Amino acid sequence: MGGMPLNDMPWWRWRSNVRSALHMLSDPAFQQETWLAGRPGYGDVTDAVYRLVEDTWLDNWSADKYVGTIFRDAQEAGLVDAAVLRVLRIMHQVGADAPVAAYMQHEAWPEAVRSARAAHVQLASADGEDPDVPPRSLEVLALMTSGLDAPA
Repeated sequence: MGGMPLNDMPWWRWRSNVRSALHMLSDPAFQQETWLAGRPGYGDVTDAVYRLVEDTWLDNWSADKYVGTIFRDAQEAGLVDAAVLRVLRIMHQVGADAPVAAYMQHEAWPEAVRSARAAHVQLASADGEDPDVPPRSLEVLALMTSGLDAPA
């Protein structure tokens, strides 16, 4: 999110949180090497879902509500809605406090990852960023959403 035009979207902080969550949820290698390995600084699946729905309430209503404020268009909103629904369905089945492995072993996890990837690629590309760089730490996200300069 280092190249993200922060003044481009009115609610860019929320967009940053949603993008961070989708990025982590969409990257199986990251999930193996970071979440499953217990690498500090990146939270876990529950943290990512919290960032996805915390301020936006995307667990209660459609991302269409945020077109023009968080999301650029209906295509972004639709991709985000699909990802949120898939991830939340799994979270409700395995439990919010389940170990990372429980999510990753769920039969629907690969489809949730693909859906998050589609949304992540769309949002990152629209923000002029490479969707294939590794996810940034939560510390970097916090610096970015505070408006301070963060390392790339």
